[in-house]
Amino acid sequence: MSYERIERDGLLYAEVIWAGTTVQKSRFFSGEQSSLQFGLLAHEAGFVEPAHYHHPIKREISDLQQMLVVQRGVLAIDFFTPEGAKFHEVVLRVGDAINLVHGVHAVRVIEDMQCVSVKQGPFFGDKLDKINVSTK
Repeated sequence: MSYERIERDGLLYAEVIWAGTTVQKSRFFSGEQSSLQFGLLAHEAGFVEPAHYHHPIKREISDLQQMLVVQRGVLAIDFFTPEGAKFHEVVLRVGDAINLVHGVHAVRVIEDMQCVSVKQGPFFGDKLDKINVSTK
């Protein structure tokens, strides 16, 4: 299994599930209290999940997480301290998935790419949803 947590000074910046990672049964890597559950579903042939829907429970979310699954191309995610100093880089290729949890990050496209992107809504626009940080 190939799962990676990117942390610094007690803060979880991201979780990565590398392409080719397999599990025998469904497994979520994120903590139960995380506002975005990140994991892998795995079932044997013939499994049927009964028809259902989810309880409309009001949830309060104070963070904005974003998950990317690379469908084509290559991109790098750079991670920075709150002061803007780069401390880590992750290069993602087809099949890799990342959940950006907290902290300062930047996305660099290395080869033309396409990703599935999932994040909590609603979207209020870049001015309200993003805070730009000067980097060193």
